[in-house]
Amino acid sequence: MKYRKKPVVIEAVQFKDDPDTLVEISELMQSNLIVSYENPDKPVIKIETLEGTMEASVGDYIIRGVNGEIYPCKPDIFAKTYEVAE
Repeated sequence: MKYRKKPVVIEAVQFKDDPDTLVEISELMQSNLIVSYENPDKPVIKIETLEGTMEASVGDYIIRGVNGEIYPCKPDIFAKTYEVAE
């Protein structure tokens, strides 16, 4: 059998390493944001998920799913999966 994903509306913010975007991501996550600058040229956001700690790199999308869960998504997958909701 084949299945189609049900249409759902999610909230997402693309990770850019600037103060306004970091505030927006923190508000989306509804928690304190942990950005790691261990490698200053490649900052990452640490996200606690049901599957464990995941990292989002600059350019990745941070998504709040239908059950309030937060997770990162690579830009190419995001573009294939989501479109702007009116």
